[in-house]
Amino acid sequence: MYYKAKKLVVLLVLHTFLMSVAVSCIFPLVWMVNSSFKTEEEFRADHGLELAETAYLGNYKEAIVEGQLWLAFLNSVFYTFVTVFGIVIISSLAAYAFSRLQFPYKNVLFFVFLAAMMIPLPAGFVPVYVLLNKLHLANRAGYVFAMINMGLSLSIYMLKTFFDQLPKDLEEAARIDGCNKFRIWWHVALPLTGPALAVVIIFNSLNVWNEFVLASLLFTDERLMPLQVRLAEFTSGNVIEHTLLMASLTVAVLPIILLYLRMQKQIIKGITAGALVG
Repeated sequence: MYYKAKKLVVLLVLHTFLMSVAVSCIFPLVWMVNSSFKTEEEFRADHGLELAETAYLGNYKEAIVEGQLWLAFLNSVFYTFVTVFGIVIISSLAAYAFSRLQFPYKNVLFFVFLAAMMIPLPAGFVPVYVLLNKLHLANRAGYVFAMINMGLSLSIYMLKTFFDQLPKDLEEAARIDGCNKFRIWWHVALPLTGPALAVVIIFNSLNVWNEFVLASLLFTDERLMPLQVRLAEFTSGNVIEHTLLMASLTVAVLPIILLYLRMQKQIIKGITAGALVG
């Protein structure tokens, strides 16, 4: 009886703590969305704490259409898709090579990728900016190349860990059927790493979608700017209207939330499987 009571108290304390953490994380998001449906006068009257009386959509119209966030939104979608696609292809090929192939200095090269993870990203922004300017790759192409490079190290490490745990029987069977190494990677190895790919996709999507410093350095054409840079210029170039800002931020966070909800099962599987491997 004592142990059951002790276990019940521990579970109660644990769940209370977890619920408090969840509420503290969700409340700012709910407050932001709720404030985006208010007029500025209504927001200032109740300090944004009360529920919106009516769903006022004027903030979204002004932000998306008049503020031209739609163009920056499409730019961010394009940059995120191209960058994440490039990271998935390159990192999966490299991880499969590190896991299955034998070549000179294999371990040295792999540790070089691991060492790159220890370098703070802002430390490389100035060299990257100078290099891309010398190569005349500033703006769109340079930004995509730079973001692909920044996402490779962690992605290669995660995917190699999963490739190492895959049984080789299926690959040997495919090799007997006449598949070369590239077809084995594409048809056999890559589909089995779905959970790891989900983690790679969501992590790199977050990095690219939320990147601001490097994007603000590289982009000089307003028509090519991603969403985060446009948001900063949009808010600094106007008198701050809180409800308008909340609507803009809601537009910015919505795609990542939808992506996470779509892939949450694979992400949880990938994280837990990676923890078990470690």
